[in-house]
Order: sequence, then structure tokens, then C-alpha cells
Amino acid sequence: AMGKHFGNLARVRHVITYSLSPFEQRAVPNVLSHGVPNVMRRFRSQVLKVVPPFVVGYLIYSWGTQEFERLKRKNPADYEHDQ
Repeated sequence: AMGKHFGNLARVRHVITYSLSPFEQRAVPNVLSHGVPNVMRRFRSQVLKVVPPFVVGYLIYSWGTQEFERLKRKNPADYEHDQ
């Protein structure tokens, strides 16, 4: 044979591979029984690592915004004696 087909590009000896036909596999086997509880478990395990930095960041941001708005105002006391 001139060219080798893609499956036979190299000769590999003494290696046995097993596979399951796609028709024997279920595409979405246990989404409701395993998938959803697994997502919930993973979410709960990470929530205390992820949420506090966001909360702290939001508090700093909101304080900074309020402070900026406060400092932007002119102080009326500075103008009491103007004519």
C-alpha cells in the first residue's frame, strides 16, 4: 500500500486499548442525581473563599465613591465673609 491510513500511521505492539461504543454510552447519564448536587457541593466549598474579597472590595469602592462625592463639595464656611 502506498500511503498509510490515519489509524495505521505507526505500528505499536503489545498495547491493548479498550473503548466503549458511543451507542453504549449514555450522553447525559446522571445530571440530576449527581451533577446538580455536585455543583451545589462545589459552590458551597468555594463560597467562603470567593465571596469575602468581593464584599470587602465593594465596601471599599462604595466608601471611596461617597468620600469622593463629599470632598467634591465646596465648604460653605469658606465663603461666609465674601461680599
